[in-house]
Amino acid sequence: MPKEFVFLDGEFEFASTLVERFTCYHRRSYVCKSGVGDVLIGAAATVADYNGVERVSHVRDKLVEMTHLNETIYGTGIAASHQGTAMKSGAYLPDEMLANVCKHHVTRFPYEISRLAQDLAGGLMVTLPSERDLRHETIGPLVEKYLKGRPEVATEARIRVLRLVENMTLGRNAVGYLTESMHGAGSPQAQRIQIARSMQVEFKKGLAKALAGVPNASREEISRDLSTYMARVFAPARN
Repeated sequence: MPKEFVFLDGEFEFASTLVERFTCYHRRSYVCKSGVGDVLIGAAATVADYNGVERVSHVRDKLVEMTHLNETIYGTGIAASHQGTAMKSGAYLPDEMLANVCKHHVTRFPYEISRLAQDLAGGLMVTLPSERDLRHETIGPLVEKYLKGRPEVATEARIRVLRLVENMTLGRNAVGYLTESMHGAGSPQAQRIQIARSMQVEFKKGLAKALAGVPNASREEISRDLSTYMARVFAPARN
């Protein structure tokens, strides 16, 4: 193997750093789950529309909650990239704290988004007759009649969207949206360990003591630490 493709050659002291930096990139990449969430929110909203209850207050509120959770995932993922640090190689390392926060959100929020989607879809999502029944000469017309939602919406269209919600929250695609969200790039405790390592509790205790008038480090020390801590937030925007 060419030397330039070798990351470590007996330099075991950097093994931990290599793993941490890899997981930083990987956990930040879980912002992609917000795209799946957009589709599920759209499916849930469409079901509500086809059921004729899109204007009901609790339905609208659930869609708002789903959107809030989904945009929180998106926001932390984008922030992790925006506050990335330039490395000597020219590559940027995402903000470690925010990358882990992004992935930790992903271990939780898709489950709640899915629960709300199932709530809006209703039990019909998992008790639907099969396509074979829908196409049956005798049974088909009964399915068309009794599973009708809004008069202007085809029964098959309603069934298709309900099947989509089922697939994303219980079926094959739930493997990628739920279970993989939980364990991909490290299970929840892995992110909590990294968050604990990066949360700078002593520095934050110093800030609290300074504001409360409790004897603490000098103003110069606090100012220096604060400048370092906040540098990533207020760094000039990159083109």
